[in-house]
Amino acid sequence: MVVLGIESSCDDSAAAVLRDGRLVASVVSSQDAVHGPYGGVVPELASRHHVRNMLPVVDAALARAEITLDAVDGIAVTCGPGLIGSLLVGVSVAKGIALRRRLPIVGVNHLEGHLLAVNLDRPADDPVSFPFLGLIVSGGHSGLYLARGPGDYACLGRTRDDAVGEAFDKVAKLLGLGYPGGPVIDRLARTGNPTAIRFPRARLKRGRFDLSFSGFKTAVWQYVRDARPGPDALPDIAASVQEALVDMLVAATAEAIDATGASRLVVSGGVSANGRLRARMAELGAQTGVDVLIPRPGLCTDNAAMIALAGSHRLVAGADDGATLAADAGLPFAVPWAA
Repeated sequence: MVVLGIESSCDDSAAAVLRDGRLVASVVSSQDAVHGPYGGVVPELASRHHVRNMLPVVDAALARAEITLDAVDGIAVTCGPGLIGSLLVGVSVAKGIALRRRLPIVGVNHLEGHLLAVNLDRPADDPVSFPFLGLIVSGGHSGLYLARGPGDYACLGRTRDDAVGEAFDKVAKLLGLGYPGGPVIDRLARTGNPTAIRFPRARLKRGRFDLSFSGFKTAVWQYVRDARPGPDALPDIAASVQEALVDMLVAATAEAIDATGASRLVVSGGVSANGRLRARMAELGAQTGVDVLIPRPGLCTDNAAMIALAGSHRLVAGADDGATLAADAGLPFAVPWAA
């Protein structure tokens, strides 16, 4: 089966082609230059650029796969969660193609795509075995999930306020480092001292696996206001910020491993491309005997390949959401976990 995947949940327009579960083409059009001057994603600008970019991105993915729409057997598209204007563009394009070509179409939860993205680097007949623990960390999402089977996910905990990717972005904006903040902080931190500044690590009394990053941003703002650091201090600040954020993620994940008895851990989402997080998660895996799997950096950020993969199983089974498929900015994902 040839599946066309379409992703537009935030600010990246993406399309991909999978043939029998194998990735043959993936194209992502980034809007970093559009939102950079604002230090974050501007929803209206994002949706406008999706309108301009989506069809050329789909055409580019098909061309890279050396096929036309005549060869496509089904379409998988992100229907939520995300920015409603952005989602509507991708869903509308996908439904238009499906209607014109009389193709089946399935809506995919963006978070399920992230959890399954690691399988894109594996043979189609050897996916990560269920159950596994998943940590999703990105600019809009931060949470721990127990993947018990295809379409069967339980949420152990999630951020109470900001996502960890947003914390990276807002700290970078505060320090005048530009957008997106995660990659530049990662680079600066390599030459800094992670123990130079002791930033707080949030631990919630209720919700043992929940996360919180809003207070952390405030603490960094207060430090910059009071210390007035110069450019020479930026590597140490970046390294200290990164270490604190990674500490919080590792601590929550370690507790979740202990509670669930999971033997496999998948770390995904844009922040999983962070070098320090990858290293610390590898250390955690060695300490606990857990197999840690992280997609290659190009598959950590938003992409349509993971959407095509997540939707392909339903398409193979004959599913078709048809004309009733709708975008849902708050699309729920996973049921509450019970020990």
